[in-house]
This record gives sequence, structure tokens and C-alpha cells, in this order.
Amino acid sequence: MKRIKPILLVEDDVVDAMTVRRAFKDLNLSNPLTHVTDGEQALDYLHSTQLLPCVILLDLNMPRMNGVEFIKVAKADPAIKSIPIIVLTTSRDHGDVINSYDLSVAGYIVKPVDYQGFVEVIRTLGLYWTINEFPAEHIGVTVEPGVSQGHR
Repeated sequence: MKRIKPILLVEDDVVDAMTVRRAFKDLNLSNPLTHVTDGEQALDYLHSTQLLPCVILLDLNMPRMNGVEFIKVAKADPAIKSIPIIVLTTSRDHGDVINSYDLSVAGYIVKPVDYQGFVEVIRTLGLYWTINEFPAEHIGVTVEPGVSQGHR
């Protein structure tokens, strides 16, 4: 049996991190969710783990090392550059969107303000990564067998 890879959440806001965890639970996503609070911690985790995440959910506005700084370092590192990065942020700044895509992110999503909208974003991401083709070393997001991803 293949080992289900974790998803790395890089988010400094405690409430947003709890919302992501709750959405994962409500949607029965079986990937472990690893949470760090800034880009430096994310790099430390990525360089110390033996099981790299299948995707990184990344906030942009964080202390110490922000999301853009993290993307630049991650995409220059041969060991982690192929991990898809989804920006999940409150920033609607057009410059942030352009800059993120110029740095080769896999997606840019503005965090919904209501919980149900947030669940829909996570559900859609889960569905996308379930059907997405990954290189052999990646395993996508996994939903527990026989569990509906519908609303509760």
C-alpha cells in the first residue's frame, strides 16, 4: 500500500490554520496536515522530513520569511522545487498574483471570508489533486474510500 503524503500548510494566522484543519476533517481528507507558521519553518521542515508533502498551501503575508521569499528559495532548491505550491491568501493585490505566477506557483486562491466558502475551496483543491497526475515520487490528496465529499 502506498503511503499517503502529507500536505504542508504554511500559515501564521491561528484561526485560518484551524479553519483549514476543520475543513480537512469535514471533508474527510485523509492526508496528514502539517502546519508551520512561516517560510523559514517550512524550509526547515522540508529539509528534515523523509516524506515530502504532495502540495504546499502557502499564505503570503507572514513574519520572518514571507510567502514570496519562500517560493523563491523553494523553486531554486532541486530537492523541493517540484512540490506544487498553492497560494492561499487574503491578498487580492494584482501584483501579488502576477509575482506568484511568475515564480511558478500552481495556483492562487483568495481565502473566502465565510466557512462554507472555505470548505468549498478545500473541497475543490482536494478533488483537483485527486485527479491530477503526479510524478512517480508524488502521491496526491486522498479521500477516504466510500466517504462522500458533499456538504454536511
